[in-house]
Amino acid sequence: MNDPRVSQTSQEQVSLAELALVFLKLGTIAFGGPAAHIAMMEDEFVRKRHWISEAEFLDRLAAASLIPGPSSTEVAIFIGQSKRGWTGLLVGGCCFIIPAAVVVTLIAAVYARYGSLPQVVGILYGIKPAVIAIVLQALWSLSRTAIKGTFLAFIAVVAVVLNAVGVTPLIVLAIAGIAASAGVWFKKQGAVALSAMPTFGRSGFLLGTVAAVVTAPVSLVRLFLSFLKIGAVVFGSGYVLLVFLRTEFIDHLHWLTEKQLIDAVAVGQFTPGPVFTTATFIGYLVAGIPGAVLATIGIFLPGFLLVASSGPLMPKLRQSALASAILDGVVVGSLALMAVVAWQLGRAAVIDWITLGILVISTALLMRFRINSAWLIASAALIGWFVR
Repeated sequence: MNDPRVSQTSQEQVSLAELALVFLKLGTIAFGGPAAHIAMMEDEFVRKRHWISEAEFLDRLAAASLIPGPSSTEVAIFIGQSKRGWTGLLVGGCCFIIPAAVVVTLIAAVYARYGSLPQVVGILYGIKPAVIAIVLQALWSLSRTAIKGTFLAFIAVVAVVLNAVGVTPLIVLAIAGIAASAGVWFKKQGAVALSAMPTFGRSGFLLGTVAAVVTAPVSLVRLFLSFLKIGAVVFGSGYVLLVFLRTEFIDHLHWLTEKQLIDAVAVGQFTPGPVFTTATFIGYLVAGIPGAVLATIGIFLPGFLLVASSGPLMPKLRQSALASAILDGVVVGSLALMAVVAWQLGRAAVIDWITLGILVISTALLMRFRINSAWLIASAALIGWFVR
């Protein structure tokens, strides 16, 4: 069956130059991690430019949540693919990554010379509550499309509870998808074979296996293969990434110290764009600019390949009642996880009356006047700079 929510907005032609400029802008201002990046993309592509419908955006978010790699970057790649095919896939993904990679490389150069990170406490003090406001606005907008009934609302609540008690995000999404499909099955009292469902993780597993078994000396080739393996198998946040990086570069290769690794993850957290640009920082420390380039390509390449292989399957999934129900469950599960992240970040961001004021005013401006998030981030950064 056809999904009545799907609009024709994705069929409109967009120039590659416009696509590149928009993603370059997002890659430059997208502070706050994946939840904030997704919120900014929803604002930019769904509400302002109407390049993609809210339902299509949610489907891409669900798919990105199910495959290894940085979910927000994969949403960017999905959107680029939906507008201009293979070329758009490359332009959208690369232009979202490049600004952060350049910034991280410059920071790495300073770090390698002086052994310390730049002081950005004041800027982050102002930006963090503004980012929470952006996430809250996106959650409100997306949930109105995603939660189409009481049962899906119940699944969202269960997903929040499961995550709160320590269930890993991938398992939470699997439970949400299975529960939604079970609801459809019982409602229609029928069975639909799952044999047509795609195995999203197969490409990632293959990439990871190949990278793991290939032996190479301690060189640029080994650096590239290490990050290719990590990009192909890692799910979750920058903190999950930390585990993989520590095992590879401290325990196995002995290329980094504990301090260098913690600083690398910190850089990925406080710079704009994908958190996975932590790889860029490590690559520079190990092998200079060539290392930064190869590390960046290695960790992001699996995401491009997985999106390219899974993107064409999305319309087919929506034609199956059972597959569509599973996707609906994964969508609300993804939003539930996004809400948990917003709560966790909010507790760390709102630390006094000033940050509370920034949060409240930013939320009001977004809800009432739909102010551009770039101006909001810039204003909050200035406030933080002057106050701190």
